[in-house]
Amino acid sequence: MAFEIGIMTFGEVTPDPVSGTVRTPHQRARETIELARVADEVGLDVFGMGEHHRTDFVGSAPTIVLAAAAEATRRIRLTSAVTVLGSEDPVRVWEQFATIDLISAGRAEIIAGRGSYTESFPLFGYDLADYSELFREKLDLLLRIRQENPVTWSGRLRPPLVNADIGPRAYGDTIPVWVGVGGSPASAMSTGTLGLPLALAILFGPMDLHRESVELYRAAAEQAGHDPSALPVSMSVGGYVGSSARQARDTMYPSFARFMMEHNHQRGRGMLLPRDAFDAGASHGGSYIVGDPDEVTDKILRFQELYGLTRIIIQMGAGSMPQRELLDAVERLGTEVAPAVRKALGEQHTTDEEPGDA
Repeated sequence: MAFEIGIMTFGEVTPDPVSGTVRTPHQRARETIELARVADEVGLDVFGMGEHHRTDFVGSAPTIVLAAAAEATRRIRLTSAVTVLGSEDPVRVWEQFATIDLISAGRAEIIAGRGSYTESFPLFGYDLADYSELFREKLDLLLRIRQENPVTWSGRLRPPLVNADIGPRAYGDTIPVWVGVGGSPASAMSTGTLGLPLALAILFGPMDLHRESVELYRAAAEQAGHDPSALPVSMSVGGYVGSSARQARDTMYPSFARFMMEHNHQRGRGMLLPRDAFDAGASHGGSYIVGDPDEVTDKILRFQELYGLTRIIIQMGAGSMPQRELLDAVERLGTEVAPAVRKALGEQHTTDEEPGDA
């Protein structure tokens, strides 16, 4: 499997950490499409859009954003980051992503997660007491829909389906379904047992935070009869690529710290991130991938070696970083970092016959 490098955004609407001004939701939505377009132009592999159901984000309908991004791009893969499957209907999830897959000529992916932000559950009439069972049941149905049509299925928390015709179907053979895991060993193991790709995320903490979870994931996969070496593993982390190590940290910190304060799970219950704590996260053993192109290249390679990753996705521009600075970082990631990583891994990157070609 070729190693992939991508970016993701939550589309948060955050006051500027210096001036206090706030870009409009319209600006943030348009900036998100521009971000996907530039990521595609500079040769990145994946663009992800998060899902949050609050007014301080523009990502309550990520499939619509991804559909717009499909029209603005040519080859980059388009994924949710994540789809909060427990509060969604798997039939509608499949219909929406299959439509994106048709529009984009086979570039759609789903990262299905339980969701660390839980506002969508009461919003759509779900009981948080069923949080875990909702995810398990709905993932089972989503995988059944992906596998066969028509579909007959029954569960406890959703009405049954009897010989249901669910369309459209995927552009190609299938749509990749990853499982997003925040680090829970039990969740990693259940994902391995199913033989599904694993998408991990580190918001803060040491670089090796999820090493045990990945080991358990691969052990569970092997025990269930799957080949662990054939299963993709992704890691999502915060980061920024600057013109120098100092400029990168000085640019990322104010916006990222404001993001942690304004948007960390529930409004009014943010997390204070002092500069020394941020710098620790940006250090050699920390999880943030922030620095100049050489430093970022080195850290991506160390992440890849530590976990055996097949993909890394960097959350760029957290906290409504100024768009020009964000796009400059994306350009450095695509034109300087990605080629250096691929060269170090002995890979040849080509755009011939890529997804999205006619």
